[in-house]
Amino acid sequence: MTMSDPLIQVNRLGPVLEVVLHRPPAHAINRATSRAVHAALRQLQDDPDLRVGLLTATGSKIFSAGWDLKEVAEPGFDPMLDADPELGHGPGGFGGIVEFHDLLKPMICAVNGAAVGGGFEIALACDVILASETSFFQLPEMQRGFLADSGAIQRLPRRLPYNVAVEMLLSGRRMDPSEALRWGLVHSVHPADGLLEAARAFAAEVARGAPLALQACKEVLGAIETMSTADALSMTKPGRSGLPMYERMSNSEDFMEGPRAFAEKREPRWTGR
Repeated sequence: MTMSDPLIQVNRLGPVLEVVLHRPPAHAINRATSRAVHAALRQLQDDPDLRVGLLTATGSKIFSAGWDLKEVAEPGFDPMLDADPELGHGPGGFGGIVEFHDLLKPMICAVNGAAVGGGFEIALACDVILASETSFFQLPEMQRGFLADSGAIQRLPRRLPYNVAVEMLLSGRRMDPSEALRWGLVHSVHPADGLLEAARAFAAEVARGAPLALQACKEVLGAIETMSTADALSMTKPGRSGLPMYERMSNSEDFMEGPRAFAEKREPRWTGR
């Protein structure tokens, strides 16, 4: 099933929700686009039949050029208003995702071209990035007079070695997909005409997992990110975690279905309960 919006395309592929940026030629992100993406991702989170999200863009040259600077340059633009969750980019923040902290469904990003500025930050807000051979990653904000503060300055030093991340933030230079793969920033690199097929196959593979466990994984990863190993291990105990999805998973029918299916040498039949 496909749902249309002037700014995005939303395709329902079984348990996978595919969200496609469609604001050619550069897929620049304005407030309306952020709100449209967030609405699609809210559907992903709230629908129990959906397990995984896949974010990409139309075309093969640009994933997203980031912040719509034409909107920024309009008379009367107020950066404080732009950041307002009610009047600015909406409850999910820039791109509808960079501040969607309660999105527990895994997000795959297929970067089909240039991921520049905010476009790169949107990719960083996803859990796994696949890239095309024609893609590149760049943060030119320093040369525009502001910071990449919609996720890059917060997330990139956790994805790359510190010196590499800060050098990208300060210099604005491009990182090609082979370097991104070498540093582990992206999961895999594909020919441009094979990227979407590979991303859909990967999303479908992830979607085979137990639905509650998929969400609990994201919840736990977010909760323990800044903890010591000892504290993280102490938290991840059923009944002691304080994490709603982890506790729900630990007390679910699916928690027992997995071992039963293994013992009976059959595929598990997940119910999400």
